[in-house]
Amino acid sequence: MAHMRQAKKRIRQTERRTAVNRARKSRIRTLVRKVEDAIAAGNPEIARQALGAAEPEMARGVRKGVVHRNAAARKMSRLARRIKAIAPRREGAA
Repeated sequence: MAHMRQAKKRIRQTERRTAVNRARKSRIRTLVRKVEDAIAAGNPEIARQALGAAEPEMARGVRKGVVHRNAAARKMSRLARRIKAIAPRREGAA
């Protein structure tokens, strides 16, 4: 156990930040799972909406330092590509 006031404060701050970061990471995983479930169900419209909700949360996780920038970009790119693969072709698209 820490003896100095500064060390005790650091422990308290770390516990608070860990709880916030854990909640943020969990929220990101939940939103990504919703996208993956919609893709598995073959519903591109719901998948697009779910990705629209997941992208800002992942970007926020990157800004807060919870998720690595490249990992978030890779995840978003792969999800978008999977959604595009299940989406029906639009008429008149070149």
